Amino acid sequence: MKKTLLLAAIALFSCAISSAETIKATDAKVSYIGRTEIDMNTGSVKFDWSATTIRVKFKGSTLKLKCSDTHKDYLNIWIDKAQSAHKDAVLCIESDTTLTLFKGKKGVHEVILQKRTEAEQGCITINEFSTDGVFLEAPSMKPHMIEFIGDSYTCGYGTEAPSATSPFIPEEENPSLTYADILARYFDAEAIHISHSGRGVVRNYGDFNQHENMVKLYGQTFDQYAETAWTPTYKPDLVVIYLGANDFSTGKQPTLTQWCESYKALLTKVREFHGEVPVLCVAAKSDETLGLWVKAAVERSGLKNVFAIAINPQVHNNDSDLGASYHPNYSGHRKMASVIAPYIATIMNWSMPFEPYE
Repeated sequence: MKKTLLLAAIALFSCAISSAETIKATDAKVSYIGRTEIDMNTGSVKFDWSATTIRVKFKGSTLKLKCSDTHKDYLNIWIDKAQSAHKDAVLCIESDTTLTLFKGKKGVHEVILQKRTEAEQGCITINEFSTDGVFLEAPSMKPHMIEFIGDSYTCGYGTEAPSATSPFIPEEENPSLTYADILARYFDAEAIHISHSGRGVVRNYGDFNQHENMVKLYGQTFDQYAETAWTPTYKPDLVVIYLGANDFSTGKQPTLTQWCESYKALLTKVREFHGEVPVLCVAAKSDETLGLWVKAAVERSGLKNVFAIAINPQVHNNDSDLGASYHPNYSGHRKMASVIAPYIATIMNWSMPFEPYE
């Protein structure tokens, strides 16, 4: 009888142990939205672009993430809800760490992570996930996908800062509050950000020279590491380019010829990666000249299915719509999204929901 009870106890203990599960970052049960580098030898996934998103679903009461960072990054986290402007918490990654993403009632749960900070703040390596239960199939992708190519506006620079005169700090950068993510949520689309603060089409902020601009960065797997060229692993339904403000900054703008040639080079790379997908070129909030130059670049490119629009500087109330260093806050980004949305709906033949831009 005692032997029977002992065997039963061992069986129960073995069952308890086997119910826990650890999976590598490369496991098909983990989904990634954005540019990543997959290492099948180590089972790790690495990325540095802003807004790169991870989704994982499991049945259990705990979820842990083993990861590392080259510097210091911040992540948005949503638990058992869709991505929105209202995250559940902000997590920080520094060097090698294990984060407890969830600890609560046993059941089926879904966790979403999004990189808040841009590449200059660090490169993240995801190693493995573990739970006291079991992992489930990766959550389904949304029906649409939009790739956004941009600068600080697309990164979410200063979106959570209290005022326009506030200095930038990484903790207040949040791509989930940008026009890009607002538009993606509005059209039920995945959002991929290829963006870097201060970068332009020809030249960068305060810079006469043409180097490390977005034409170059767009061809890379990583923002900060030029040695790894990007090989497309996804195909968006639409590409939105929001660039130009930095080219025109500090009175050092390029010539119209330089501008059109560099813009065509960027459009050509988009075509090389994604084929004939529609491209919406948005003139960054600036003066009327930039709008005319974006239109000229599109016309001179000779490429089909490419469109140009402009955002008027008067779209923002400078007292309430701006965050750090006079960049738009969430309110300002909502207004930008409301300007761009009708054009996307028309170009893509997507319906416009009777819902607020959030």
